[in-house]
This record gives sequence, C-alpha cells and structure tokens, in this order.
Amino acid sequence: MNLDYDVAQDFPYKNRIYLNNASTSLMPISSIKAMTDFLVTYNEVGPDSSTADDLVREKLFLVRKAISHLIKCKPEEVILTQSTTDGVNMVANGLNLESSSNIIIRGSNHEHPANHYPWVRLSRKIDVRNMQVDENGFCDLKHLEQKIDNNTGLVVLSHALFNTGTILPVEQIGKFLYEKNIPFFVDSAQTVGCIEDVDVNKINCNFMSFNGSKWLCGPMGTGVFYCKKESSDLLEPLQVGGESAIFYEDKIAYKEIPAKFQAGFRNWPGVAGLEASIVYLLRLGLGSIRKKNIKLANLLRDELSKVTGISFYGPEESEKRTSIVSFSLEGQDPKTIVEKLEKQNMILAVREIFNKKVIRASMHFFNTESEVLKVVEAIKKL
Repeated sequence: MNLDYDVAQDFPYKNRIYLNNASTSLMPISSIKAMTDFLVTYNEVGPDSSTADDLVREKLFLVRKAISHLIKCKPEEVILTQSTTDGVNMVANGLNLESSSNIIIRGSNHEHPANHYPWVRLSRKIDVRNMQVDENGFCDLKHLEQKIDNNTGLVVLSHALFNTGTILPVEQIGKFLYEKNIPFFVDSAQTVGCIEDVDVNKINCNFMSFNGSKWLCGPMGTGVFYCKKESSDLLEPLQVGGESAIFYEDKIAYKEIPAKFQAGFRNWPGVAGLEASIVYLLRLGLGSIRKKNIKLANLLRDELSKVTGISFYGPEESEKRTSIVSFSLEGQDPKTIVEKLEKQNMILAVREIFNKKVIRASMHFFNTESEVLKVVEAIKKL
C-alpha cells in the first residue's frame, strides 16, 4: 500500500510538519468523527437509558476486540485506562509483595519518568535494583541474571525507549523470566502501533501498559493495561466501586477482570475514538506502517549525516530502533533549535539521554519524504 498517497487526506492538518509522534500523534478524521457520532447518539437516546447502556457495551466490546487482535490477548484481559502511567501505577502500587522482595528495573537515569518514578517511590518499602545500560539503553541479560535471586518479585522493562528509539529484546528476556516463574511488566508505549508484532504471548509478560494517543493515533486520555488473566490475583485494585466489586455478607468481593480493575471508568467517547483508530491502523497494516516509518527515519538520518557537527544517538541498525531519530548539533542548544523550527511550523521535541539534552524527531506513517527533506533544509540554515 502506498501510504504517502493513501493517508494524506485522512489527517486534518495543514501547513505544519509534525514530527513528534512519540509524544502525541495526530488523529485521523475517521476517529474524530467516531467520537462525535458517539456523543451525538449518546445524547439523543438519553445518557442514562437502557439504549445508552447498550451503546456503551457495544463500544467496549469492539474496542477490547480490536486491542486483543492488536496485542494477541483475550478481550477480558484488556483494562481501559487514561494513560500508560495508570497501568504502571496499577502494578507498582497493587502488586502483592513481601517486604523482603525485590524488583529489578532498567537503568533509572535513562528511563521515562512514567516508568521510573512509581518504582522509585516503591523503593521506600522494598529493594528496587537497577540494571546497567549502555549508551543506547540496552541492558545485558547476564547482568539481569546476576541481579535476580529467590526474592525477585518482578522485572520491569520498556519495550522501546522514548529518547533513543532503542527496541529492547523483551521476547528473549520474557522467555528467561517465564522459565524462572518471575512476573514481567512491559511498558510498550513506544511500540504498540509503530512496530509490526507486539504479541504478549511471545513476550511472555504478565502485565503491559500503553496509551492510545501516541503511535495508535487515538484520543488523549485513553490507555490500555493488559493483565494476564492468570496473573490478576497478583494485584490488588487501586480503586473499588460498584463497577468493580459487589458487597456480600459485609465483605467486598471483586468481580472478574476486566471489571476488577476498572472502577469508575467513563471515557466512552475516548473508547469510540480509540477503537476507530486501531481499526484504521489494522486496515493499513502494521507491517506497512513499520516499513514506512523506518524508511522516513533512515532518510532523516542519511540527510542529517551530511550536516557538519551532527551527532546521532541510538542504534544505527534500523531493526533495533523505532522511527525515533535523536540528534544534536555541535555548539547549538537543542531547545533553541526546536523553538526556531516551531516558528517555521515544524514540530520536533527536546528530550534527555542520561543528562544530555537532544533533539528528537519521531515520524509516523502519515508523514512524507518531502516533509523530512524540508526539515533537514531548515536545520541546515540554522
């Protein structure tokens, strides 16, 4: 499929080059319309009515079906949230661990705050151990083996890194942890929707979290927490309400998943938009999306490499990274460069790798080669 031609008309943006999809992506018109249509219908039938309830149940069924197809899980293992952060905190604050337990995380000074701060807070109660990482963010399996002992209650990894685009070998690590019966949590905010195969069965993870507004092109305020059905008893829900539990003989009894972890969720318009976005991406094909994204990322790297003073961060091999391209210009402040580009309607971002500020570009399938070349020309003139 020629994504350059087919998708340009699907995204309502003009006169702006948007290369910050690793933060928040654009939404296709069809998803915006799905949200509007839902709100209109929901109000027409009367929000607190049996017809409205049927409408909501249908949307919940459809979005769970789409997500289960996306990450190869059971529909009931899909818990809807507002963000990746929600899912991280569900595990960090809900996991039943002894005080003698330990958790192993990737190098904390190279991790996204959403998958770092909750574990730092947990270190007040239990031992939280850091794996060493190299300059690209990779961690060594042998070092992980050295960190693990009989009290290890969880291992935490990002699937891909927000600052370098490095894709970590989560399937290899998941297989190792599965054989040792150690629970595994994966933050997949930077992979679901932009790489071809995110399969919870191949990864062997017990828990996974991602949001709808990055690579899935869904609305803000939507997220997904995957909880393996057999692992649901490992977690105590952070919230409880009529949707998630029943009161019986003066006791609270939790319902089965997904209801167990979804007390009070009400973002029904977001559900409609997220389902529409996922269906849209699946129709295009995640393999085609991945191919287009890497083509754009490689073009940007190739053209920028011709600019004097450019330094890149992250793996050179395209199979080891997403479409994130992080770079710096010798003698120039990344923040200033990003601000100058925005004045020219070119949106990039400033991010941090260890303690170094860098410029991050993150292309998605609706971007074009001509847009990438225009950004390069603008950078040359700075």
